[in-house]
Amino acid sequence: MDLRKLKTLIDLVSESNVSELEITEAEGKVRIVKGGAAPVVMQAPVAVAPVALAGAAVLEPQPPSPAPAASPAATPEAVSPAAGHAVKSPMVGTFYRAASPGAKPFVEIGSVVKEGQTICIIEAMKILNEIEADKSGTVTQILCENGQAVEYGQTLLVIE
Repeated sequence: MDLRKLKTLIDLVSESNVSELEITEAEGKVRIVKGGAAPVVMQAPVAVAPVALAGAAVLEPQPPSPAPAASPAATPEAVSPAAGHAVKSPMVGTFYRAASPGAKPFVEIGSVVKEGQTICIIEAMKILNEIEADKSGTVTQILCENGQAVEYGQTLLVIE
């Protein structure tokens, strides 16, 4: 699919009430999702260099199925339950350790937390969701970096 056609599709989606569009052609598959930082993903049999289009939209090659196995450190279940209580992400979004970029983090390794205390924020669809500790204890591991994208069920930190 040529870039002019792709740009036209992106413009049509951004100007309409359609939130997602997926087109399959002989050259590959294109999926356009409307949103602030949502990527435009193109599956193609040949590798394509990433190209920035229309501000926030990004063209990225996606590996054909089946996807290669992820390393154990990247999987949501990277921490064994024996290491403590894993606090998992209740949604897909962006992980933040503090309320604002210059603010002090909610918790550090070694912090004592109480059940119901805010321990981090996950931004999803421009909404900041405070994540609370579901158990009292001491934070022994923080497994996500500030500003990192997180998946549903991914372990964010461990409380013992």
